[in-house]
Amino acid sequence: MNRPIRVMAIGCLLMFLALLLNANYVQFIHADELNARTDNRRVLNDEYSRERGAILVANTPVAKSVPSGDSFEYLRTYPSPELYANITGYYSYLYGARDIEQVENGILSGSDPQLFVDRVIDLVGSEPPTGGDVQLTIDPRAQRAAYEGLTALAGNSTGAAVALDPETGAVLAMVSVPGYDPNRLASHDFDDVKQAWEELNSNPAQPLRDRSREEIYPPGSTFKLVTAAAALSRGYAPDTLVNGSAALSFRGFSYQLRNSGGGSCGADKITLTQALAISCNVAFGDIGRQLGEGTLRDQAEAFGFGDSNVIRDLPSAISQFTAPGADDLNEPETAQSGIGQFDVAASPLQMAMVAAGIANDGTVMRPYIVSEVRSPEVEVLEETTPEALHEAVPPDVAAELTQMMVAVVTDGTASSVAIPGVAVAAKTGTAQSSAQRKPYAWFVSFAPAERPAVAVAVFVQDATGVARDDVSGGGLAGPIAKAITEAVLSR
Repeated sequence: MNRPIRVMAIGCLLMFLALLLNANYVQFIHADELNARTDNRRVLNDEYSRERGAILVANTPVAKSVPSGDSFEYLRTYPSPELYANITGYYSYLYGARDIEQVENGILSGSDPQLFVDRVIDLVGSEPPTGGDVQLTIDPRAQRAAYEGLTALAGNSTGAAVALDPETGAVLAMVSVPGYDPNRLASHDFDDVKQAWEELNSNPAQPLRDRSREEIYPPGSTFKLVTAAAALSRGYAPDTLVNGSAALSFRGFSYQLRNSGGGSCGADKITLTQALAISCNVAFGDIGRQLGEGTLRDQAEAFGFGDSNVIRDLPSAISQFTAPGADDLNEPETAQSGIGQFDVAASPLQMAMVAAGIANDGTVMRPYIVSEVRSPEVEVLEETTPEALHEAVPPDVAAELTQMMVAVVTDGTASSVAIPGVAVAAKTGTAQSSAQRKPYAWFVSFAPAERPAVAVAVFVQDATGVARDDVSGGGLAGPIAKAITEAVLSR
């Protein structure tokens, strides 16, 4: 073989090896990245044309695929759209997926490794792959009670509600209003999909944002439960006398912290239980000042504040005791923080966790909303195991807090959640946001107090049809919390 032929042969061999290496790189090493690209229409068309698995609530589909009679073969539909949209999210050809549709896309689309055997069987039988199902923890009666309670408020009110099983962390209800219709985003009429997307994103009420977990707000007096927990864990008792005067002054500052209404809390000295029952600002501001920023922060974090992963299956905002990067608090700021103001901000999910932690003997369970995933043949592939997140307070402190919260219902501001024959533990809250808008109304509770089955947080952001002076946690949010509680207890 002469030299030119040998050089040509080596060159051809090298090119063949390069082609072989590139093919293996594209098909194996780089395959997942290429398949995940949003501009890969071949993969998108293939997945969008599959029979996607269902999202189930009590074994009833709240998201399912039905034959479409067009080139995509199947259309994603949502039978009860606004009731569950903030949980299911949407599955859209143009705008992708979000929430459970996104988080559980592998199971729902049939591409998850747990469905490998099913994919092989489909391949051998020349059948298109089908997705598995996802069962949620939601109690449909509690979900409807929360939705109907929030949407029944006067005007176009906005808000959210969350209900948890205190013992396991299972989410029993999670509602955000206003909601939206994911059917419009899943449509095969792409002009209508674009129009729906523009309408949703230009809506000042932000219906695509889940107020129950993706936004944080000043929790107001519901945060006094955290301050009370810190106090009881550090030597206070329910009958400890605390400051009940009309105003709290600070050396070196002209600012005074006052009670709602401007008067005293009944006497210069009242018990801690009485202070919680009537939601005395001066008492809890003074306690917060004495405990200090570090103690309050530690207690808040023990309930889940500052955690970026408080809920297992969905994205959530991080609740905060102080703003990120903020300087150390001075005394007035610490006192304001003790009553859930200044930079304290929490999601309704977080405040439900506070109530649930107290209800569960002081242990906060990590919330979860997917109870199990199933194969197309309805075989359970994975079942969620409850997970403890933190011990927020010792059991004896949780028991004391529970009795103090029962007194808030029987002798204080939370009478609107009272249920005949059931001991309910609760705390109201009215949080100031700005001088230009009405206060936020909050309510947290759990029941039955002696053996809790449900912990609830209700948040009314904007009560458009209610006068500013009539906004209160007990008046607006309390009846909704009661309806949710009764729905769960009626199971």
